[in-house]
Amino acid sequence: MVHRLTGGLRPYLALSLLCLVLYLPGLAALPAMDRDESRFVQATRQMLETGDYVRIQFQDEMRAKKPAGTYWLQAAAVKALSHASSTELWPYRLPSALAAWAAVLMTFAFGRSLVGDRPALLAGVLLAGSLMLTLEAHQGKSDALLLACAVAAQGTLARFYVGAKAREAMGGGGSSCGTGSCGTGSGAPTSANSMMMPGTAEALAFWLAQGVAILIKGPVVPMISLLTLLTLWAADRHVRWFVAMKPLMGTIVAAAIAAPWFAAVSNATDGAFVGEAVKGDLLPKLLGAQESHGGIPGLYLLLASATFWPASMVLWPVVAKLWSHRKRLAYRVLLAWAVPTWLMFELIPTKLPHYVLPAFPALALMIGAMACEGAEVFRHRAAKAWYAVWVLIGLALAAAMVILPIKFGDGFDPLTVPAAIGITLATVLPAVLAWRGQIVTAILALSLTAAATYPVAFQGVAPSLDHLFLSRSAARIVGTVGSDGPVAAAGYSEPSLVFMLGTDTRFTDGAGAASHLAAHRRTLAVVSDRELPAFFAAATQAGLETEEFGRIDGLNYSRGKPTTLVVLGVKNP
Repeated sequence: MVHRLTGGLRPYLALSLLCLVLYLPGLAALPAMDRDESRFVQATRQMLETGDYVRIQFQDEMRAKKPAGTYWLQAAAVKALSHASSTELWPYRLPSALAAWAAVLMTFAFGRSLVGDRPALLAGVLLAGSLMLTLEAHQGKSDALLLACAVAAQGTLARFYVGAKAREAMGGGGSSCGTGSCGTGSGAPTSANSMMMPGTAEALAFWLAQGVAILIKGPVVPMISLLTLLTLWAADRHVRWFVAMKPLMGTIVAAAIAAPWFAAVSNATDGAFVGEAVKGDLLPKLLGAQESHGGIPGLYLLLASATFWPASMVLWPVVAKLWSHRKRLAYRVLLAWAVPTWLMFELIPTKLPHYVLPAFPALALMIGAMACEGAEVFRHRAAKAWYAVWVLIGLALAAAMVILPIKFGDGFDPLTVPAAIGITLATVLPAVLAWRGQIVTAILALSLTAAATYPVAFQGVAPSLDHLFLSRSAARIVGTVGSDGPVAAAGYSEPSLVFMLGTDTRFTDGAGAASHLAAHRRTLAVVSDRELPAFFAAATQAGLETEEFGRIDGLNYSRGKPTTLVVLGVKNP
């Protein structure tokens, strides 16, 4: 089956269809899933509202967290497909979904010249279905875009390295080339293809990717490439091959892409943006756990069973064996990509699950290569024990499809039962195939596991969890009642509320919300339970008779606290 899919355009079409099945469901139905997405889309909306595409603002506050690249792409999508006054999220998310798709196709495209067609196809399947990439494809922020830039840059770098080393080996008599050191042993490229050195166009692509990556998320991708180069230098004692990538020309190209905006925003903010980005965002992440997102070194390894799921079924059996393949060129450069990247993020005190996403393509390619080689490690007793444990993750997800609507939605939904059964069967199937030693077929079956799980979760279950999406519920009530002016919010300051209710939403306390209604009697206030006493005391003192239009009980999952919101207005204004 794998052989039939690896010719011509068929693998690209197959991977594109898989991405469509995984990334399209839920793109429009899901509310904003975290604060970062809400801040991104609101800042993009304000660019469209003001026509200022240089400064990045969240309401009246300068948002010096990320450069402008992501906001520009979102603004282009919204301008082409929607409008700034709409609260639909899918246009803001479209660049992320397209970037995730591009990252999968590029992983295959680069991978086929590094490890062969069959392993590269398996790698594309593993990456496309990973939980973390699927989550990022559904969110309007920068991380899927960053991954696409990372694959473009690192894949090109890997081709230059393998091409140069293969030529060196041939020049030395060819004794060190072949499947033992230049290929992977199964489905590896031919010797001629392995030794074909990329040219100026591919070098230019590497530096273009670096420049775009800087505009997307600052120095992350350049740092990953630098770590890869340093690792290869430590292993080989030279990086002469890097000269062919034209670093002088490339630095100028990358600077030409990124520098104009940095100069413009520095000029527009009198240098405050860059200073705040370094002092207020970058350094706090390097020196401590920013915004309570901390964790011990090794946390990403502990989370990998979930973040790389369902591909984690074949991750752990191969991890311990990857180092033994370090002398083989493809593995050597992929290890130099994945390991330092992973270690860098493990050592940074601030921890967020998506930080290690740029290492996933390299891991997927090495797993695909070992699977096609029929590595004994997949049939080891410990690997078979892990397959059984791995099934429990799928069973937990299947159970969650039934339980979550009961706890956070409108109650038991009978349709979740067949969905849970389907997820269970789709989880058990690849584990059984892997247990029997049919590892390539098992990896292909993981695409069914992902396809059975994510559309149900993102299109069916998650959007129905009203008790988790308090901002959406509050906005529905406000929209039904109508507010003739800005809405005040007391004790609940989630960025998603600003996107749902408008840029001029006012965050205040209970007394401030009462004062807002006194001054603007035809407006509304959204007041949390802890601010209600102060609100009513101030309203009574101002002689206001208020009316309750709706009450929302739920969980503010960003803070992990039960919260009640009450929508209030002046009675008979």
